[in-house]
Amino acid sequence: MASARMMIRLVAALLLSFALLVQPAAAQQILRDAETEALLDSISGPLVKAAKMEPRNVQVLLINDKEINAFVAGGQYVWIHSGLIAAADNVNQVQGVIAHELGHIEGGHVITGAEGAKAATNITLLSLVLGAAAIAAGAGEAGMGIMGAGQQAAMGKYLAFSRTQESSADLAGARYLSGAGVSGKGSLEFFKKLQNQEYRLAIPQDDSYGRTHPLSGERIAVLTDVYEKDPAWKKPVDPVLEKKFERVKAKLIGFVSDPAQTLRTYPETDQSLPAHYARAYAWHKSAYPEKALSEVGALLAAEPHDPYFLELKGQVLLESGRPAEAIAPLRDAVAGSNNQPLIAVLLGHALIATEDSANFAEAEKVLRNAVARDRENPFAWYQLGVVYEQRGDIPHAALATAERYSMQGQNEMALRSADAAMQGLKEGTTDWLRAQDISMVSRAAIESQGKKRR
Repeated sequence: MASARMMIRLVAALLLSFALLVQPAAAQQILRDAETEALLDSISGPLVKAAKMEPRNVQVLLINDKEINAFVAGGQYVWIHSGLIAAADNVNQVQGVIAHELGHIEGGHVITGAEGAKAATNITLLSLVLGAAAIAAGAGEAGMGIMGAGQQAAMGKYLAFSRTQESSADLAGARYLSGAGVSGKGSLEFFKKLQNQEYRLAIPQDDSYGRTHPLSGERIAVLTDVYEKDPAWKKPVDPVLEKKFERVKAKLIGFVSDPAQTLRTYPETDQSLPAHYARAYAWHKSAYPEKALSEVGALLAAEPHDPYFLELKGQVLLESGRPAEAIAPLRDAVAGSNNQPLIAVLLGHALIATEDSANFAEAEKVLRNAVARDRENPFAWYQLGVVYEQRGDIPHAALATAERYSMQGQNEMALRSADAAMQGLKEGTTDWLRAQDISMVSRAAIESQGKKRR
């Protein structure tokens, strides 16, 4: 009986691991940062236009994952791992990756990739069930053999589905880089970086079967011929974009890495702006606010009106328990960034955190403007709900809460809050209609989930 229970846990663990494989975005933390999103928009915009896609419909998003990877997974979204940004040597390499992923979107590979994963899942489930049965019956070695064979068959089925897609995306990406007047050198450099990893892992270079992508060496050979003939081949990296990339890379490393590692990568002897940026985050994460503020001071001494440096100063002060001091730099950051929504939300948070009712009117104005420009921010809705509740506007507090829960997929809480908002709002108004929409969508989602469970 004990061995049977152990096998059930093993099967569950294997099923979970495959679920994470076919739904990579579900288990990741989305990283949102105003400066990073501005950079990603700048470097992807020309590529999106070259691909004849509508820029406002394509989003390049960052997730917190140390692996060097990028993927598309539904809609016109390109997901970049933080590990890829940290590993890239220059902005041109990241552009090469984005161009490749846009090729997947144009090719409709998200849909066909899902079909391939479904086929692989069916084989995997069958092999796990048969293997578990064999082990439970006492044939442990045979059972593990069944599982292993099933896993190999599943991966072969799925990977055979994706190799052609990868090659197609490579060539499409090369076309977009050419159309945007961007050199393909970065794309080749990044593939060579991946090739070096293959050598370290002792992956055979002459065996491309059973891999998620064609071998980097094969891809390099094909793309080198394409890129070297392109007029943009010798075009240098845009120095403005490269400077922005070095800043974003440094702050990202400071934010996601262990502080000790950040300080080794960017030692005190390095007095460049990116190094100050990275160390500011490292000291802030380590709960040394004065050291963090000293690094921010060095940044502002070089560029006093930079909105992102001002934002960081306000963030350090706010998260160190000094919200009143954070307001001034955050106001300047909002003004200097053309009311960038993510920065505005931080200002609203600081105004509320003072617990001074005199700041609530400004907080409401700032937060309402922020959600009008970027509705996909649960924390902004939470802060707006706090403001409404503080001033006794319970219906609008409930509506803000419904927006937040709806965005987070908590349908029962969203339904409850939306219905509460409708009770207090004037019927037929814009806010009442929005609450009604959330109520209807949430109820439908709950009913759908109930049918699936049955």
